[in-house]
Amino acid sequence: MSLPSQKSSQMKACEVERLLKLAQSHLLPHISSADDILISDYLPPQKLKEGLGLELPTRGRGEKGLEEILRKVLKYSVNTWSPGFMDKLYASTDAVGVFSEVLLAVLNTNVHVYQVSPALTIIEKETASSIARLFGFTSIHAGGLTFPGGSASNSTSMIIAKNTLFPETKVSGNIGYRFVVFTSEHGHYSVEKAAILLGLGSAAVWNIPVDKEGRMIVPELESAVQRAKQEGYTPFYVNAGAGTTVMGSYDPLNAIADVCQRHNLWMHVDGSWGGSVVFSDKHRYKLEGVHRADTITVNPHKMLGVPMTCSFLITGDTRRFSKATSLKAAYLFHGDEDEEEVFDMAQMTMGCGRRADSLKMALGWIYYGKEGYEERINHAFETASYFTTKLSQNTNFYLLSSNPPPCLQVCFFYTPEGALSTNARKNATTTRAIAAKLIAKGFMIDYSPHPIHGEFFRAVVNASTSRDTIDRLISAIEEHVVLEN
Repeated sequence: MSLPSQKSSQMKACEVERLLKLAQSHLLPHISSADDILISDYLPPQKLKEGLGLELPTRGRGEKGLEEILRKVLKYSVNTWSPGFMDKLYASTDAVGVFSEVLLAVLNTNVHVYQVSPALTIIEKETASSIARLFGFTSIHAGGLTFPGGSASNSTSMIIAKNTLFPETKVSGNIGYRFVVFTSEHGHYSVEKAAILLGLGSAAVWNIPVDKEGRMIVPELESAVQRAKQEGYTPFYVNAGAGTTVMGSYDPLNAIADVCQRHNLWMHVDGSWGGSVVFSDKHRYKLEGVHRADTITVNPHKMLGVPMTCSFLITGDTRRFSKATSLKAAYLFHGDEDEEEVFDMAQMTMGCGRRADSLKMALGWIYYGKEGYEERINHAFETASYFTTKLSQNTNFYLLSSNPPPCLQVCFFYTPEGALSTNARKNATTTRAIAAKLIAKGFMIDYSPHPIHGEFFRAVVNASTSRDTIDRLISAIEEHVVLEN
């Protein structure tokens, strides 16, 4: 193999073509076999180390070495294209998703300054502005940008909130303040990590109780804010959920916005999971009041099937992003500080290097249109409703989710005795045992702890999930228990 400097552009193109054909010969069978195979061989970590036999050589092994590791990676990886993959809040991507990833790899550029990524910068700004309009933001400055995952978007929102409401802290730090933030008991752990990142400490996160549907109880939020002020704290940030991680709940956004407005608090909506319903005229009502938020996180890589990762932080005024995070770095940023619109995108983040994840969303949107995404979402919600209805009609199951569920995860216990056991340990043992055995049946679903009754199943429906998949999953669960008995 020759060095890149010894290869002409034509030689490089031929090499890429050759390797793409090699990859295609393995990747397409992997995708086409997904209806039958979830994972060829699921091994614990130590055995998987032996199975992979990964060796990073001194002398390159060329195409032969690539093909060997490619075979092993596919063999030992979960095939997220399988309809039985219902474990997490995402599933496989699709054809246009693969197309977009290849394009990004070929471009291999950094969307930190406009100079090196002009087309991708404009695409990111236009895509974010279009999403912002869907959420009801009408200002010419409405928009946003991508971050490497929902946790990064959420964390950045808290940084922007503090530096906007208390601009002196950007320079002098948090001295003199005892900041607190609020989230529901079902809020994502990234809120607590963000508080740690900002030097507030995890104790600065006050969890607000939720109702039986998992929604934040707003009077409890009001009481907590008032108590914080009385005790000498400085409240500044409220995280509201739009599709919580476990129950899929949507917090009452308008009521939360009223509290935030009354106390001058920054309102952030974590719509990492459920925010994508903004594409559906049928289900966007779940987001009523979202336009009153200061920032919104939405992850198209979840409900919309855009390749991992693709997370947007959306706002009604992007100028607040650059004011809160920008620094002078003349070696890199050559724009005018007084410009109304920022085109060096890294100026609006706490980082520098940035992947053009927005391109994946833009290409998917071009390919499917808003109508295509709406159809995808509506189908998934119909399937989730079918799932909860089937469980509610079967005495072998105890449904925790409402019927229909608020989002696309369905939570339930298996109750072969016809009623939920009062023995939490027994419930947890049953749930874990069945979840492990389901993998051999072509299904992968997760479980979560209940505060009283032990661990329960949490199965996630996606656009590829069919009613037949649901029927087979229910049968597979019942079959395993029959074998155990």
